[in-house]
Amino acid sequence: MPLTKDEIRSLLSDIENERVERTLSTDNTKKMSEAICSFANDIRNTRKPGYFLIGADDDGNLDGQTFTDEQLRSYAGLRNSGTILPPPAMMVYKESFPEGEVAVIEVQPSEDTPVRYKGVIWIRIGARKAEANTEEERILTEKGQVHSSSFDGRPCREASIDDIDVELFKNEYLPKAVSPATLAKDKRTPIQQMASLRLFDTRFNCPTNAGLLLLGHDPQYFIPGAYIQYVKFAGTNRATKVLKENRFKGNLISMLKELEYFIKYSIESKRPEFVSVLREEPRINYPWEAIRELAMNAVMHRAYNGNNSPIKFYEYSDRIEIDNPGNLYGKVNLENFPNETDYRNPNIAEIMLNLGYVNRFGSGVNTVSTLLEENKSNPAEFLLGDYTTFKVVVKNADVIENGTNVIEKTPHVIVNTAENGTNGTNKSEFGTDNGTDGTDKISREDAIVNLMRKNKRISIKEISAQLNIPRRTLFRIIDALKTSNRIRRIGSEKSGTWEVIE
Repeated sequence: MPLTKDEIRSLLSDIENERVERTLSTDNTKKMSEAICSFANDIRNTRKPGYFLIGADDDGNLDGQTFTDEQLRSYAGLRNSGTILPPPAMMVYKESFPEGEVAVIEVQPSEDTPVRYKGVIWIRIGARKAEANTEEERILTEKGQVHSSSFDGRPCREASIDDIDVELFKNEYLPKAVSPATLAKDKRTPIQQMASLRLFDTRFNCPTNAGLLLLGHDPQYFIPGAYIQYVKFAGTNRATKVLKENRFKGNLISMLKELEYFIKYSIESKRPEFVSVLREEPRINYPWEAIRELAMNAVMHRAYNGNNSPIKFYEYSDRIEIDNPGNLYGKVNLENFPNETDYRNPNIAEIMLNLGYVNRFGSGVNTVSTLLEENKSNPAEFLLGDYTTFKVVVKNADVIENGTNVIEKTPHVIVNTAENGTNGTNKSEFGTDNGTDGTDKISREDAIVNLMRKNKRISIKEISAQLNIPRRTLFRIIDALKTSNRIRRIGSEKSGTWEVIE
């Protein structure tokens, strides 16, 4: 829980040490990120959080700073920016004093060490913050091996270094995972380098499951379900003729390259659509970037442990379905999806970000929504009722009849049940109530009104983020709500409040 005022005062008056760093700069994200990395590594294994205090000088004096909610969100966003890997647990908050405000970045010690910022390992011993040397990196590597709890971080004790493509590691992955300056002075063996990246376990002299998936000569020998099964059907169900079939296998470096190429050149198709005598517009069935994002998310989030089922990538005449083992994980649930983020496979997530298949943690679903909206496609439907699997459906925009392609701004989140006697669905958020498919959908207008009812001071930016509605569209909807006398604004746009008219 956040520090009290007295505790913050105590940290301000104390000298800088291995758990406290202060700065007056409010926008030096490099310094903040290095501090976050050093606190997360907890080189001395204190198992206590570190605190980065913004708005105070080296002597702990405040200088009258104030912090907006947007600034605090930007500090919190450093966790998922993709530059600090693996992402540490942290909180951001502020406290007010007569001399000014102080923003606090509280960082918990990470169990998945070493943590890097832009490929560099930062540590803190006393008041010293510096890049870790070889011995310090070894300590962090061993600490991470002891505490590793995720499947991808565990040793695959049936495998050995002979099952790893070491040249692939040195030539393909290492330069993308570690900064050039660090590599230039790195004299360690490939095994030691792999161990520092959680790809090899020196305790048992074997690769981790993540290392095997990334670099293995034959990962499916050890993890049989670690492949993608693609099937294209002629009709709308599996009973129809199979037109094409493919299996994407091998290590992640080769498999993801092949998968990305296939989606780009074999899934997306364009045809000209008549607009006027002088103009045609291309009609796209599926924007390939959206399907790519969903496929990459399936690889990143699937349950590899104890499950031999592959990721199913099925293309029908009217839709694509991607179905992977393992439903929502950790702190992500039906209520906070897709706005919350957690990782079943943190090491694979880091690998995919380093390889460039993920641009930023936690943004995949929103990216897909934007791409589908721009293509005038229906939103993706996430079928989350079966706790054993995560399933997403994307409709073919090229075959939906005029008048039935209802464009919405957020993904459908559908919970399957066997109780309603229709098609097994009974919940969909932020849709339109058409009453034809057994789903009870909440309109965007109602969703906006509900947020205003819960928080009369909620901002346009917050509504846009929570409901994934572009601001231009959101302003239009709010104007319509005002015109229909459902809401009104009291006071100024900056400091006023919303009133919901019952």
